[in-house]
Amino acid sequence: MQHTLLFLPQWLQLHAIEHLLETMFGRLILAAVLGGIIGLERELKHRPAGLRTNMFMCFGSAMFTVISLELGAPSDPTRIAAQVITGIGFIGAGSILRARGGVTGLTTAATIFVVAAIGMACGAGLYGLATLSTIFIFLSLRVLGTMERRFDLKPQLMDYYIVTDKDHHGILEQINHVLQEQSKEIRRVRMDRTNGKERIEFSVGATRSEHEDLLKRLRQADDLREMQCGKGDEIES
Repeated sequence: MQHTLLFLPQWLQLHAIEHLLETMFGRLILAAVLGGIIGLERELKHRPAGLRTNMFMCFGSAMFTVISLELGAPSDPTRIAAQVITGIGFIGAGSILRARGGVTGLTTAATIFVVAAIGMACGAGLYGLATLSTIFIFLSLRVLGTMERRFDLKPQLMDYYIVTDKDHHGILEQINHVLQEQSKEIRRVRMDRTNGKERIEFSVGATRSEHEDLLKRLRQADDLREMQCGKGDEIES
């Protein structure tokens, strides 16, 4: 591009440079806006990768793509941009965590991957593709999440606890027996002893209706009639 400008009159050179900067700037701004739209949805749901993370991810992917097209053309215009996919893979893998006996962050990792792709589309000048993809992802995150909650498809962690003067071994045996009948497993167990009584707390991941059935079934056992439960964290698939 620079070599081509040398053979043009000065006013044409300035016009070409202005047009080039205008195009680059527009692509980067669009990437930041589209990444911010998805990031805002993630921020409102209190996800680890929120507004700034998604905005920077989209902006950075667009910038690398623009740089790749400018520095790699005409021999290999995708030389630098191709490495974005590898880098995003590492970032996405880092957002997948094993916590409280389960795996979380899969949706966050997938969102990061798609946001990077949107940024690359902006950097390549594919504005329509980038915009339509953003609308699709935003609606999917909003609408599908609402449908999952409305139709009781979204699992969440519930914290169950009981305070008893019985031996904790016997209590845990009864709890495990009920959970096996319900095809559920304990995510974590915590036990404290206060004033001569045992407080046993554990978490289970299930849908709302499954938690209602589980609590009812637990309270049917003689030593578990005082079992209580409270809302835990939503499980991000």
